[in-house]
Amino acid sequence: MTREADILSRLETLNAIGVALSHERDLPTLLERILETAREFAHADGGTLYRVSGDTLVFEVLRNGTLGYFMGGRHGAPIDFPPIAMHDATGAGRHDMVAVHAALTGTTVNVPDAYAAEGYDFSGTRAFDARTGYRSKSFLTVPMKDHDGKVIGVLQLINSRNATGEVDAFSQAEQQLVESLASQAAIALNNRILVDQLETLFEALINLVNTAIDEKSPYTGGHCERVPVLTNLLAEAVARTKAGPLADFDMSEADRYELKIAGLLHDCGKITTPVHVVDKATKLQTLFDRIALIDTRFEVLKRDAQIAHLNGELDTATYTERLAQLDADREIVRAANTGGEFMDDARVAAIQRIAGHRWRGPDGAEQPFLSEDEVENLTIRRGTLTAAEREIINHHIVMTIRLLEALPWPAHLRNVPEYAGGHHERMDGKGYPRGLTREQMSVQARVMGIADIFEALTASDRPYKPGKTLSESLAILGRMKLDHHVDPDLFEVFLRERVYLDYARRFLAPEQVDAIDWTRIPGVSPELAAELSVDARG
Repeated sequence: MTREADILSRLETLNAIGVALSHERDLPTLLERILETAREFAHADGGTLYRVSGDTLVFEVLRNGTLGYFMGGRHGAPIDFPPIAMHDATGAGRHDMVAVHAALTGTTVNVPDAYAAEGYDFSGTRAFDARTGYRSKSFLTVPMKDHDGKVIGVLQLINSRNATGEVDAFSQAEQQLVESLASQAAIALNNRILVDQLETLFEALINLVNTAIDEKSPYTGGHCERVPVLTNLLAEAVARTKAGPLADFDMSEADRYELKIAGLLHDCGKITTPVHVVDKATKLQTLFDRIALIDTRFEVLKRDAQIAHLNGELDTATYTERLAQLDADREIVRAANTGGEFMDDARVAAIQRIAGHRWRGPDGAEQPFLSEDEVENLTIRRGTLTAAEREIINHHIVMTIRLLEALPWPAHLRNVPEYAGGHHERMDGKGYPRGLTREQMSVQARVMGIADIFEALTASDRPYKPGKTLSESLAILGRMKLDHHVDPDLFEVFLRERVYLDYARRFLAPEQVDAIDWTRIPGVSPELAAELSVDARG
C-alpha cells in the first residue's frame, strides 16, 4: 500500500476514532488513546500530550518506542516532570518553546529537523539526546482547540518514520490528518472535562446536603459517609461471586457510579427531621433532658419530708425510710431514662408506681409526680423513641423518596430513587415505606439495606448507644436474616467475602474488632461457619 493509500485508509479510521473518543468515559484512558492514535496515524516514534492548566502546560501522556518510555495516561508510569510555564517573569510569552508557541498562538508547528530549526530553542532536546543517545529530528506540534476555539491541550509528535523505517519529516497529509484528529480529540476531551466537572459539582451539592444534615445532627454525618463505602464493598463482593443465586450480578462503571450517588443520598430526607428527635439521647430528652426537672421534684419531696419531720409529722424512722425510698425511686427513673436495655414489666410497673407520687407545683396545686408524656417516654420498652417519634424518624425515608423522585434524573442515574429509597424495606414485605418484598427490590437496594443496618450497629458516634462489636453486630444481622429482614443470599456473601472485616479495618475501633465464634452467629450454616473459622485461624 502506498503512503497516499495508507492515508486514505486512515481517514476512514479517523471517523471511527472520533466516535470511539466521544464514548470514552475515563479521562486518563481518553488522553492515552488520543496520543497513541496520533502516533499511529503519523508513524511517529514518540509523542507527548500536554493539557493547558492555567498558565502552564502539564505533561499528561508521554511515549517513545525507541527509548521504551511509557508514561502517563491510564496504564503508564507516573510522570514527574514539572509543568512548563507559558510566560516568563515579565509576562512575555515563551514562544521559543515549540509546545508553548502552539498553545499561545493556536497554530501548528511542523519542524523537519530540530537541529536545523530557527526561531525555537531546542537546547533541552539536544541535551536530552546527548544523555540518551537518541536523535530527535522531526517534530509535529498541534494545538487542541475546543468548540470555542480555546486551546485546551497540545499534541506533539516526534520522528515520523517512512516505509523504510528511516526518520523523515511529517508530510503535509500527515499534518492535516493529525490536525483533524486533534480537533475531534479536543472536543471529546472538553466534553469529558465538562462531564467530570458537572459530576464533581453534582457530588459537591450532595455533600452540601449531607453537611447540612451533619450541622443539624453530628450523629448522622458519619453515617452518610460510611454507608456508601460499605454499600460499594458489598456490591463489589457480589459482583465477584460467580456461583449461587447471585452469580449473574455484575456492574459496569456507570452502575457503580449510580450506586455511589444513591448511597450518598440515601438519607437526604433527614434534612426535614427535627433535630431533637434525631439526637434524642435519652427518653426524656426534647430540646433538653427533662430528667433535671424530675430530679428537682424529688428534691421537693425530700424537702417536704424534712419539713414534716421537723414539724413532728414524721418520726425519724419513717423520715429516714422516706428519704431512702425517694433516692431509690430517683435511681429507677434515671436508669429508665437511659434507654440502654430492654425494659421489662417490672421496671414499667416501677415507673407507673413512681408516677403516683403527688407533689405541689409552682402554682401550689397538687399534681401527679410524672406527667402522662413523661410516663410514656420513661416506659419505652427499647431505645429512646416513642411510637410517634419513631414515625417521625421513619418519615425521613418517605421524604428521601419524594425528594429524589422529583429530580429529572438522566438515564444513567434513573435508578437512584429506587436504590436509595429501599433500604428500610424487608424481604417479607413488612418494611417501610412501601412494604416491598424481596422480589420487588433490586439487588442494589437490598445491598444498601444491609449496609445501612450494619453501619448503624457498629457506629460509635450515636448519642444513645455505644458501637457494638463485630460479633454482636453479626449476631444481630444473623437474627435479622432469619426474621426475613435482610436478604439471606447477600448475608452469606457479606460473610463469605469478609466484607464485614474490610469495613471493620477501615472504620471500627480496635476494641470493637473481637474474636467471632461462628457457631454462635444465627443464620450461619455449619459449612460456612467451619469455612470462616478455619480461615480465621489461618
